[in-house]
Amino acid sequence: MTEKTDSDRRVLELLSQTFPTVSAAATEIINLEAIQNLPKGTEHFVADIHGEDEAFSHILRNASGNIRRKVNEIFATSMRQEEIGALCTLIYYPERKLQLIKESEGDLSNFYNITLHRLVKVCRSVSSKYTRSKVRKALPKEFAYIIEELLHEEHSDYDKQAYFSRIIETIISTGQADAFIVAICYVIQRLSIDQLHILGDVFDRGPGAHLIMDMLCHYDRFDIQWGNHDALWMGAAAGNTACIANVLRISLRYGNMATLEDGYGINLVPLATFAMEVYGDDPCERFRPKIAETAQEAAGHPDEKTRQLMARMHKAIAMIQFKIEGQLSRKHPEFGLEHRNMLEHIDRGKGTVTVYGKEYPMLDMNFPTIDPADPYRLTAEEEKLVNRLRHSFLMSDKLRRHINCIFSHGCMYAVTNGNLLFHASLPLNADGTMKDVEVDGGKYHGQELLHRVGMTMRAAFNSDTPAPHREYAVDYYWYLWCGPDSPLFDKARMTTFERYFIADKETHKEPKGHYYTLRDEPEVCRMILDEFNVQGEHRHIINGHVPVRTTRGESPVRADGLLMVIDGGFAKAYHDTTGIAGYTLVYHSRGMQLVQHEPFSSTEEAVTLGTDIRSTTQLVELSNRRQRVRDTDKGRELQVQIDELTQLLYAYRHGLIKEQTR
Repeated sequence: MTEKTDSDRRVLELLSQTFPTVSAAATEIINLEAIQNLPKGTEHFVADIHGEDEAFSHILRNASGNIRRKVNEIFATSMRQEEIGALCTLIYYPERKLQLIKESEGDLSNFYNITLHRLVKVCRSVSSKYTRSKVRKALPKEFAYIIEELLHEEHSDYDKQAYFSRIIETIISTGQADAFIVAICYVIQRLSIDQLHILGDVFDRGPGAHLIMDMLCHYDRFDIQWGNHDALWMGAAAGNTACIANVLRISLRYGNMATLEDGYGINLVPLATFAMEVYGDDPCERFRPKIAETAQEAAGHPDEKTRQLMARMHKAIAMIQFKIEGQLSRKHPEFGLEHRNMLEHIDRGKGTVTVYGKEYPMLDMNFPTIDPADPYRLTAEEEKLVNRLRHSFLMSDKLRRHINCIFSHGCMYAVTNGNLLFHASLPLNADGTMKDVEVDGGKYHGQELLHRVGMTMRAAFNSDTPAPHREYAVDYYWYLWCGPDSPLFDKARMTTFERYFIADKETHKEPKGHYYTLRDEPEVCRMILDEFNVQGEHRHIINGHVPVRTTRGESPVRADGLLMVIDGGFAKAYHDTTGIAGYTLVYHSRGMQLVQHEPFSSTEEAVTLGTDIRSTTQLVELSNRRQRVRDTDKGRELQVQIDELTQLLYAYRHGLIKEQTR
């Protein structure tokens, strides 16, 4: 036998352990061939959630408007719109909506009867494209048998009407209606999204990044392509003090302490104490948190005294950040970030700073912790504070669990069903060729660059990584956050210092890398897709990171449809910039649709008033035929299994492998 034949035989012998007879192998082939002909599952792509937990939760619950569309299709001629809205709200928030209904409903038995019949119809519709086996796995154990019976028995059949009705009646009479409604509503939610793709930036700005991570860690069908804000928190969890300072500064800038304190138990008392001691007489006007000022939006936000404290904490950690970054840039000259060391260019006598050869007046000159002779040296108090903060991040069990979840479900990029997913950029030269970027002593470009970056990020958390490489990996997280050739940033500079201290907005500009302009050219997108071996008649690059300014006429669909940028501004801080409140790209069996979301009011209003996120749908790409499982990556995997099982059948029938009949 040849080496290939020996290898093939070993595969077949292993396969025969699972399928020991002709009948078992043939049955599995029939099953897999049937699955191949089911409609393709629905994928949802979202990016740049930025801590907006309520809006993100609602979009998961309503499947970006898909559940309401299904309910409308089923009941448009038999229910009024307000009834449809109430049913949808019940599906999204079953526990809370049931509680409200029970307070006002006069005939609960009748309500349960009607509602259970309606929910079964909706569940049957959203489960129709899946196998019974897959649906069964989505069912809660306590009601799995009952739900399966209701879904797969045609109750319009006269002989089954009494059977179907009796199941519903018994659910009500045994006091299980509430629990059953909650269970079937969550099944509808789960089956409405087959796969969720997060294109980075769960963290920062919004108040609930930890709550989003709780949702995702219990959501078994998602993947994440890491964003620059994710990398910043990953670096903080690894103990990178520059990342820790940036995380704290951004949280204070947006008045968001919930994720740090309530979510991850980070002790901010030492920072508050230090800030009051050092900046107690400083109004810190440049560092006041960006918090809504209208009466309605400001409900529950901190009072003026607390805002003043936050401003002082904000300035304290910003100055510590600039010092640590100065130290780190000198430790790693290969990062090319020494030009960002601004503290050494401040002229205290003139009250100015020199930036790239030009002198500008400073908006704030109160720097009690800076030694002009050694501006990047931390004071003894700052050093002690940084060590305490680092210890707090390293000891946060919940933060570590969430970072582990990000690692287990994520990477720098993904290729799925003809789509190349990455958060921000693939560094390019001016002529459109792929740029060589240094990572830990080697130079890489294209796919190998993103792979090497991802491996370096993992190395920071691997105990078996040699000490010098692990130290580099921890430090590298800061470069990923603000480095000029970082695929998560890819701008000439991050002008944090200038935005705080210089009025001239010319100094605030952050020139983008060549990718951000060249990606609008179809030939460049095709070159990148080829680099990642993305196959298919309809293939795309999907990015986030840069908000799409619809108010300026920008479109998320570019390069003749080869590129989609789906950062629509989930974060409230971006709503004025983008004019909307986020996108979901939905890829189903009939093509791609871009769902554009209006701002979400609140979960409370959604439950009590039945408000939903108003969404408009734009057709991006329509397939000339309905896509089946066989047209997907999963289908290609199944075809390999079918081919192997077919070979096993041949081996059984020709006596090459013996059946295990006992």
